[in-house]
Parts: sequence; C-alpha cells; structure tokens
Amino acid sequence: MKTTIDLPEEMLHRAKVLAARQHSTLKELVIAGLDHVLGTSASTSLDAPLGRLRQGLHLGNKAMSRDEIHACR
Repeated sequence: MKTTIDLPEEMLHRAKVLAARQHSTLKELVIAGLDHVLGTSASTSLDAPLGRLRQGLHLGNKAMSRDEIHACR
C-alpha cells in the first residue's frame, strides 16, 4: 500500500545514505524501523521455535552416549 509521509529533509537524507550503505532501499529501512518499534520483527517470531530447540527433544527415558547414537546407524 502506498502512503505519503512528510519527513525533515535532513532525516530523509540520512536515511537514504544509511539505506545505500546497507545495500538496501529506503522502503526496507522504513519497514525494518516500523517492525522494531511495533515489536513485530522477525526475531520476535523466532522466539518460540528457538525456545523449543533449546529444550531439546525427549525421545525416551534413557540418555544415550555418543557411541550408542552412532551405533544406531
């Protein structure tokens, strides 16, 4: 969706320079900034899956050694 915003000229210039340095676009920079402020960034959406990975999987009651795991192949 297109919209128009009025920014101070100096801020717009700095934003364009930053976007160019990051090999990005002004649109991507604005989206990233809004995501950060709104708390909807990609890192937020990864919190739950990363938490599950940190907990690990419980595939039984017996812990296996490295050698036992490799012997199952």
